[in-house]
Amino acid sequence: MDDTELLGSSDQKMEDASTVNPTPVPPSSDDSGESDSDSEDEAESNLQIEALESELSANPYNYDAYVQYIKLLRKTANLEKLRQAREAMSAMFPLSPSLWLEWARDEASLASSDNVPEIVKLYERGLSEYQSVSLWCDYLNFLREFDPSVHGYTSDGISKMRSLFERAIPAAGFHVTQGNRIWEGYREFEQGILATIDKDDLEERNKQIQRIRSIFHRHLSVPLKDLSSTLTTYKAWELEQGTDLDIGSDDLSKVSPQVAVANKKAQQMYSERAHLEENISKEDLSDTEKFQQFMSYIKFEQTSGDPTRVQAIYERAVAEFPVSSDLWIDYTSYLDKTLKVGKAITHAYSRATRSCPWTGDLWTRYLLALERSSASEKDIYAAFEKSLQCTFSSFEEYLELYLTRVDGLRRRMISTSMVETLDYSLIRETFQQASDYLTPQMQNTDSLVRLHAYWANLELNIGKDLAGARGVWDSFLKKSGGMLAAWLAYIDMEVRLGHVKEARSIYRRCYTRKFDGTGSEDICHGWLRFEREHGALEDFDHAVQKVTPRLEELQLIRLQQESTAVKPSAGLKEHNPQKSTREKRKAGPNVEEESSAKRQKSKGQKMNDVEAEGKTATAPNKKSSKSETANAADSKKEETEDAKPVKPKIYTDECTAFLSNISVKAQEEDIRKFFSDVGGVASIRILHDKGTGKPRGLAYVDFVDDEHLAAAIAKNRKMLLGKKISIARSNPKRGKKDFTRRGNEGSGNSKDASQVSDKAKASLGGETEGEKRGNEVEMRGKNTFAVPRNVKALGFTTPKPIAADETPKSNDEFRNMFLKK
Repeated sequence: MDDTELLGSSDQKMEDASTVNPTPVPPSSDDSGESDSDSEDEAESNLQIEALESELSANPYNYDAYVQYIKLLRKTANLEKLRQAREAMSAMFPLSPSLWLEWARDEASLASSDNVPEIVKLYERGLSEYQSVSLWCDYLNFLREFDPSVHGYTSDGISKMRSLFERAIPAAGFHVTQGNRIWEGYREFEQGILATIDKDDLEERNKQIQRIRSIFHRHLSVPLKDLSSTLTTYKAWELEQGTDLDIGSDDLSKVSPQVAVANKKAQQMYSERAHLEENISKEDLSDTEKFQQFMSYIKFEQTSGDPTRVQAIYERAVAEFPVSSDLWIDYTSYLDKTLKVGKAITHAYSRATRSCPWTGDLWTRYLLALERSSASEKDIYAAFEKSLQCTFSSFEEYLELYLTRVDGLRRRMISTSMVETLDYSLIRETFQQASDYLTPQMQNTDSLVRLHAYWANLELNIGKDLAGARGVWDSFLKKSGGMLAAWLAYIDMEVRLGHVKEARSIYRRCYTRKFDGTGSEDICHGWLRFEREHGALEDFDHAVQKVTPRLEELQLIRLQQESTAVKPSAGLKEHNPQKSTREKRKAGPNVEEESSAKRQKSKGQKMNDVEAEGKTATAPNKKSSKSETANAADSKKEETEDAKPVKPKIYTDECTAFLSNISVKAQEEDIRKFFSDVGGVASIRILHDKGTGKPRGLAYVDFVDDEHLAAAIAKNRKMLLGKKISIARSNPKRGKKDFTRRGNEGSGNSKDASQVSDKAKASLGGETEGEKRGNEVEMRGKNTFAVPRNVKALGFTTPKPIAADETPKSNDEFRNMFLKK
C-alpha cells in the first residue's frame, strides 16, 4: 500500500485546490451561453455574500451564517476574504474537525517551500481543538510531500516524523475503526527509510528491520478493526526477512510468544467492543440516543481501566458533541482524577471553555487546574478575565468564580514555595469588583454575607488592616442594612477580636431596626446575651433599659397582626353569601356548580313561600300542606347531607403565600426545595397563561399554619434560580372589595345598604332579603315599571317566575296608571 492511499490522495488535494483558485479559461463562441449562466450565478453569489456580511456584522455569533459565508467564498474563489472569514470564525468558535480539514487542504493545495511553516501551524491549530484521524493523516501526508527534510529522509526530517507519529498514536491510533491508518502510515514511513539504507550496511539495516518489527508488534497488540488482515501482512513481511512462518496459520510462537499472547488478547478486546462501535455508528439514531451510546462506551472503557483508551473514546465523543457541557465536565473530571496535573488537563479545560463558554463550573475548574499546574499569574488572570466576559445562567456562578480567584491568590500568597510575589491589593481589587457587580443583583442573600465575611477576614489576616475590615462591613451595611445576618457577622468579628465596646456600639446601631421574621426580637435578645457574657452590670442594665420598650413594642405589633389574621367564626361563615374565589378554585369546579344549584333552589323555595302567603286567605289548607311538604323535604335533605362523605381539608388564603417574579423555568420541586428550611408546605400552584400555557412567573404556596407562613415571608427577595422573588401573604379579598367599590361608584346608584329599613333587616336576622340573595332584589306588584334596569353583561338572563294571575300589561295600561296617580 503506497503513501497516498494511506493518508489521502494528493490528486484529490489538487482537485480541491482547483475549486478554491481556479485558472480562468477564455470562453469560446460555443460556450457563450454557459458563460452567461456562470455570470448570473456569480452575481447571485455576490448578493448572497453581501447579505451574509451584513448579518455577521450585526450578529458575529451566528455560527450558521459563518458556515454559509465560507462556503460561498470558496465557490467564488475569493481566497483573501476566505482566509479572513475563517480566522474570524475561529476567533469566535472552535471549528469542527471537518472545517479544519477543509481549511488545511485548501491552504495545502497552494503550498510552496516558503509557506510550509504557516500551513504546519494551521494543522497544529486544528489538532489542538479536536483529535481527528483524517486531520492527522492529512498533516503527516503534507509533511512527507512538501517538507524537503522529510521526503529527503534527513536525520532532522526522520526525527520530526517519528515524533509526530508517536503523538498521533495515542491521539488517533486507538480509534477502533480508523486507527489502522496511523499505524500503517508509520510502518510505511519506516520502510521508506529502510529502502534508503545501503544493502552492505547490514548493522544499520538490521536495526531498521527491528524498528519496523516493533511497530508491527505494537500494532498487533491494539484492539482495532481488521487485525486479522494486519496479522497476514506481518507474516508476509517476516517471510521476506527470512523467518519461517505459516501464513495460513494464526500461530506466532515462532516469532514471539509475547506477541502471540498480546494479539490474541487484542482480538478478544475488539470482539468485546464491536457491538459498542456498531451502536455509535448507526445512522438512524437521534442525538440523544447517540449520546447515550457514547456514554455507555465510555463507562465500559473506564471499567476496563486503560486511561489511554478512555481518553480516546472521550475525544471521539467531544468531537461528535462539542457543545455538551455535561460531557466536558465528565471528561475533565476524569482527567483530574487520573492525571492529577499536567498540560493535558489544562489544555482539555481550555478546549472545554471554548466549546461551552456559558458553563461557569467549567471556568471554575479551569482556574483550579491552572493553579495545580503551577501556571503563571498572567495565565490565570487571563483565564479569569475571559470567564467574566461570558454569560452564565445565574449570578451564583459569577460569585463562585470570584471566590475561586480569591482562593487561589490567598493560597499562593501564603505559600513558601511560590516563585512569584503577589501583592494583597490583587485580593482587595477582586473582592471590590465582586461586591460592586453582585450586590445589586443578589441583594439580601446569604451568599453576599459569606463573600463580605471572607473579605473582612482576609483584610485582618493577610492585609493586617482592621480599619479595612470594618470598612468592608460598613460599606456593605449601607446597601444591605436590612439583613440581620450581616449585622451578626460584623458583631461576631468584633467579639472574636475582643473588641467589646465596638461590638456594643453595633448592637446600639441595629436593635431598633426592622428585620424579617423574628429578627428584630433576636437582635434584642442577642444584645442582652452579649452583655451577660461580656459586659459589666451597668452595661447589662443599660441594655435592658433600651431593649425592654422595643420588645414590648414588637410584641404589641405581633399581637395586632395575629388579631387581624384570626379566622371568622363558623356561624358568620354560614351567613356569608360571598364565598372566597380562591376557596372555589381550590375546591374545584363542582363546588361552584353546587353553590349555583343551591342558590336556584333557595330562590325558588322563597318565591313559593311568597306565593303561599298571598293565598293564605283563600287556601289555608294548601299552606299547611306545603309546610308539611317543606318539613319533609328539609328532613330528607339533612339525611342526604349526613350521608355525604367528609370533604378533604382545603387550605384557605389565610395560610397562603403569593410568589411573584419567579423564573419561568421554576418547577414545583424547585419551590418546595426553596422552602425546605421553612417547612410546612401543604401545596404549590404555579400559574400558567390560559392562551399559551406558559408559566406567568406567579405561584401560590399553601402552608399548614401561620408560623410556617411567617417564616416563608421572611425569605422575601431571596434568590431562586437566579431571580429575586417577592413573597407576600395572599389576600385576594382586598382586591375584590376594591373592585366592588369601584363598580358601585360607577353605577350611579347612591343608595347603600344602610338606607334599607331597619325593620326589613330585623326580619331577616340583621340582613335584608336583597343581601340574603346577593343584592339581587326583585320588586313585584303594580309598580314593577319603576324598577331601575341594571345593565347586565351581554347574554345574561335572570329567570323571573310569573304569577298565575298576572298577565303582561300593555303600554296603554301603564299610561292609565300614571294618569290615575
